[in-house]
Amino acid sequence: MPDLRHGYRRREMVSFVDVKIHANLIVVCYVRDKEATAATMESEGWLKTGDLCYFNYDGFLFIVDRLKELIKYKAYQVPPAELERYLQSIPDVVDAAVIPYPDEEAGQIPMAYVVRKPGSKISEAQIMEITAKQVSPYKKIRKVAFINAIPKTPAGKILRRELVKHALSGASSKL
Repeated sequence: MPDLRHGYRRREMVSFVDVKIHANLIVVCYVRDKEATAATMESEGWLKTGDLCYFNYDGFLFIVDRLKELIKYKAYQVPPAELERYLQSIPDVVDAAVIPYPDEEAGQIPMAYVVRKPGSKISEAQIMEITAKQVSPYKKIRKVAFINAIPKTPAGKILRRELVKHALSGASSKL
C-alpha cells in the first residue's frame, strides 16, 4: 500500500479494495437515517465511498467500479465496467453494458447488452468467445442480448436497472 507521507514503495501484488476517505471536513451522518450512517461511516470518521479500486505496482490508484454494481458470481465479484471495456474494444461493437442476471446455480451471471455497428453480423457466441479469451473464467460473459442503444442518464451513466428490468421481463419490451 502506498505511504503518501513518505512517497510510495512498489507492491508485490495488486489487489482490489474499497475506497475509504478520512478528512476534517466530511459528512458525519445522514439526518434521521441511522442505517445509512452505519453502512457508510466507520469508526474514527472513515467514510466508505462505495468505490472499488486497486493500486498498481507503482502505487497509482485506479477506480474500477461501484461496489453496489458488482456482479456476485458464485464466490467471486465481477466488476461490470471491466467487461464493458473489453466489449467496447471489439471492432463490431459500438456500445455495451453488463448487468447481473439471476442464476440458480451461480447466484448471478454477467449478461451483456451490446449495440452492434450498422451491418455487423457478430453473434452472441462470438461476443462470448472474444471476451472469454481476455478475462478470468469466473468473469466470462454468459449471456448476450443485442439492442439499439444503451439507456443512459443525461450525464452518460448507464441505467443498469432499466436493463435488468428488460432482461427479467423476458426481453418482450423494446429498448
